[in-house]
Order: sequence, then C-alpha cells, then structure tokens
Amino acid sequence: MKFGRIIFLAVAAFVATHSVAQQQGVSNDEILLGTTTDLSGPVASYGKPYRSGMQLAIDEINQRGGIHGRKVRVIFEDSAYDPKKAALAAEKLVNQDKIFMMIGAMGTAHNIASWPIQFEKNVINFLPLAASAPMYDPFHRLKYAVQSTYYDQLSRAVPQMVKDKGSKKACIIYQDDDMGSEIKAGGEAGLKSINMTFTETTSFKRGATDFSTQVAKMKAAGCDLVIMGTIIRETIATINESRKLGFNPVFLGTVAAYSDQVHTLGGKSMDGLYATMTIQHPYTDEQSEPIRVWANKYKAQFNADPTAYSVYGYVAMNIFANAAQKVGRNLTTDTFISVMDTFSMPTDIFGHPPVTFSPTKRLGAEASRLSQIQDGKWRVVGPYISAEPATKK
Repeated sequence: MKFGRIIFLAVAAFVATHSVAQQQGVSNDEILLGTTTDLSGPVASYGKPYRSGMQLAIDEINQRGGIHGRKVRVIFEDSAYDPKKAALAAEKLVNQDKIFMMIGAMGTAHNIASWPIQFEKNVINFLPLAASAPMYDPFHRLKYAVQSTYYDQLSRAVPQMVKDKGSKKACIIYQDDDMGSEIKAGGEAGLKSINMTFTETTSFKRGATDFSTQVAKMKAAGCDLVIMGTIIRETIATINESRKLGFNPVFLGTVAAYSDQVHTLGGKSMDGLYATMTIQHPYTDEQSEPIRVWANKYKAQFNADPTAYSVYGYVAMNIFANAAQKVGRNLTTDTFISVMDTFSMPTDIFGHPPVTFSPTKRLGAEASRLSQIQDGKWRVVGPYISAEPATKK
C-alpha cells in the first residue's frame, strides 16, 4: 500500500512537471516575458524610461522571492518604432526565445504587425503601450489593454474643453496613420455630441519636421482650439511655429504628448498645453510623498529622472505580477486568462484609475483626465471623466 502511494505521488509529480514544461516561457524557476519597444528611434525617449520602469518593478518582484518561487525575466527588443522591425523582433521572442507573454509592446501598427506571430503560438499580448481601440477591440482572448484609448479620451475631453474655454472654432492637426486617425475620430465624435464639427483639419506624414503649412491653414481658419494628434517633436514644432506667427489657440494633446520631454525640450512656449492622461507625472520634488519617494528611488537606480512612461512600465509589470500571483504555481496561458476573467486592482499612488477585466471586457481602464503644463511642469487640472464616450461609428 505504501509502495503504491509512492508510485502515485511520483507519477503525479512527473505529470505536474511535464505540464509546466509544456507551457512556453515557464520553467521551474523562471517566467520569461518579452517586449518590443523603441530604444533607438524617434520615440526612444518613451521606450527607454518605459524599460527602466518595468525593470524597477521586476527587481522589486524578484527581491521578494519572485512569483511562487519563479523569478521574472523580460527580454527587451528594439523596434526603433518601425512596425516591420517590431514583427521581426516578435518572431525572435516567440519562436526562438519562447516567451510566455508579450508585455507592454509599443505602438499601434507595431502590435498589429506582431499579433499573427504571437497568436499562432497562444502568446498573450498584455497591456501594450498603445492607446488605441484595436488593442482590445475586436475581442480576442489573447488581447488585454489598460490604457484609455485616444478615441475615448477625446470624445470626452473635447466637449468639456469647448465648454470651459468657450471655443467656437475647433481644428485638428494629426499624424497620418492609425494613431492619428483614431485621435481625429475621437475629436469628431466629441464635437458631434455638442453639434459642432472641425473648422479645419490638417495632417502630416510620420517623421515630418516642418509644420508651417499646417499652422498657417489653422490660423487662417481662425481656430481657437487645436486638437493635436502629435507625439513629442511634432507637438513642440507645431506650438513653436504657432507662437512665431502670433497664433495662440488652446492646444489639447493626448497621452501621446504627455511627456516631460515636451516642456524640457520646448521650454517656456509649451506652457498652457493641455493633454489627456491617466497617471500623474512622477517629479522627484513632487508634493505627494509616495510619488516623491518612488521617483527618487528610480533616479538612484537609473541615474535619470523618471517619466510618465517609467510609471507605465512599472504599473504594467505589477499588474502582471498580481495576476500571476493569483494563478498559483500552475501558470499557463489558460490559467492566466481564467484569473484575468475576474481580475481587478484599485487605484495606485500615481492616481491610475482602478483596473477591472472580465470574460468579455479586455480594456482594464476607460477613464482619463486632463493635465496642463504650468511653469514648466505637468499639473493635473481635472478629475477623471468616466461617462460613456460618444458612439463610435
């Protein structure tokens, strides 16, 4: 009888070990994740702090003993903000490195280009650094997003801004790609909800540096509110060109422009710019003590001031760790999804809205709020707007 029990336990242990071995990216002592981000291209100022923020969370998790005895490791691949390079990097991560999950991959087009590679191997795309609807819609069991979309941000913020500023003529300048198109659609929906339309729309190609034509068009149209489908250098260049021409509307960007690089590189002329956002920028002299302590810890480790993107990386990794901890030792794609079906997290020290998922809900947080650059720093100037967005066409 005793011998039979020994045989049973041995077989059970073998089956458990064999089951774990069959799950790509999960070994007896490690969980291997991967991500593609910009470390050398036009938005490396987002990608590098994002990597550092994620690494800080990884270090804290592993110092606590990991997740059920397994240390977390992430392979960071440089996409240089090129969708083709992102797809090649995803091919390596999924089929050569054999990661368990893609976490925090940057860019809308970049994620879309990588999905066929991931989904063929049952690899989850978790919390991408892209605030666009395709990150969760249409539904796919392997897609999870946490950032309020450009569409939702602007469909809610634009009517509020028009009301607060008494705007009569709203215009838009946007990057001619998936990101810019969604920003434009969100702005249009917000205006439609208050019976308005854009007085002028103007666009630019990715990588453009001269915005004089676009600014001249918006000035000639008499725009008093300009929605900006721009990132860093395009935001700075557009506003500087406007100041030069004596054109001073209210400028409203999205989370894509919510970066310390805007006021650091753009200087005093960036004061007054609004942007939709979620987390509070982590300045090392921030009045909030928890944020200040975290920011100085980050600076001590990486010898650089943290940014909002440092926080995005940190938060994404901690959401993963919390979910994986709830799974237990038997971590697989299916068990992870099972936990995510009822997963929730409260707000954190950075003011990120509460996160909730369900079997049919793949966007963890929908609300956004407004910040403004005041005296060279981003300051939160409004509460979360969580009402239902305008109907998307």
